[in-house]
Amino acid sequence: MRYKPLHHFSNTLALRLSIILSIFLDSILVLGYIYGNKIEGSIGLRVGYALLSDIVLFYSLYSYSFRTIQRDIKKNLKFRYIILGSILIAGVLNFIFTEGSIHLFHSSLVSANFLIVGNIMKDLIVLLIVLLSTSLLHSIIQRQQILLENERLTVDNIRIRYEVLKNQVDPHFLFNSLNTLDGLIGIDVNKAHEYVQNLSQVFRYAIGNKEIVSLDDELNFTESYAHLMKIRYGENIQIEYNIAARYRNWYIMPISLQLLVENAIKHNVISAKYPLIIKIETTSYDAITVSNVIQLKAEAEQGEGIGLANLSERYELLFQKEVLINMTDVFRVEIPLIKELEDTNFKNNRDESSNNRRRTCCNTEFAAFD
Repeated sequence: MRYKPLHHFSNTLALRLSIILSIFLDSILVLGYIYGNKIEGSIGLRVGYALLSDIVLFYSLYSYSFRTIQRDIKKNLKFRYIILGSILIAGVLNFIFTEGSIHLFHSSLVSANFLIVGNIMKDLIVLLIVLLSTSLLHSIIQRQQILLENERLTVDNIRIRYEVLKNQVDPHFLFNSLNTLDGLIGIDVNKAHEYVQNLSQVFRYAIGNKEIVSLDDELNFTESYAHLMKIRYGENIQIEYNIAARYRNWYIMPISLQLLVENAIKHNVISAKYPLIIKIETTSYDAITVSNVIQLKAEAEQGEGIGLANLSERYELLFQKEVLINMTDVFRVEIPLIKELEDTNFKNNRDESSNNRRRTCCNTEFAAFD
């Protein structure tokens, strides 16, 4: 038969349980002697012999049960083997230790018949304790393994979903960049050439395949992207920064600020009469905001629904934090900043229905600005 590697059922565990339970049972035996005033010169030897025999019996039963429970057979067969084998082991050891007890203590206060009956009763109690505790341990460990496997599957599912979402970003960025380039080619060939040169630098960052970057790196990337936009729109687009120095080494999801700047450019009128001013600012509560006065185009551009909903879901999957949206006459998006890289570990204690509700909310609320 093959054995399943259940390290929980070890010989060390069997020995520990045997010693603890034997001491407990023999403590009761000693209290019985004291209560019955049957203290005699051989009491120490009797208790020591009982303790040794109990440890051997417990260990033999646990060792056999643990070994059997790891066999790759059906569960009902396992416990049949454990019950039958344990009865056989207990019977053999009961005979051996009872004979030894009679031989050593035949002249003491207790008779041979009393020793035989007492040992049988005690060994039956030991047998029941081993069978019940082994069954309980097996159930607990199986439940823990099921929970652990479910957690692993949940984490794998989250990682897969996150990778799918992340892989949507690069084509989305490329598509919009090429659209901008197409607009420049028909207006100014020299600017289009400059745009291509700068775009190659920007793509080095965009295809970096990192899950998290420093805020300073993301700001530099966003500024590079903004430079590309200024090639097209000139001074009609302005980005104002107000970044607290202490946050520059904190962390943020890559392409998040750029996505929000791109979103503002995509949906708002940009002209000499209506310049677009985008503000990027850190807050006192460990977040960064991107905001602009809403001046929507008469005909909104149609997107593929990737931008803000994607960003919000990636933040929730990776960091379990929310991207907050506020829209009055100013459109404002708030992104939490991450202080420690340890915060990037995937956590799986989120309720799936809550995720679904939040994703639905994101898709509905952000649809007009994506």
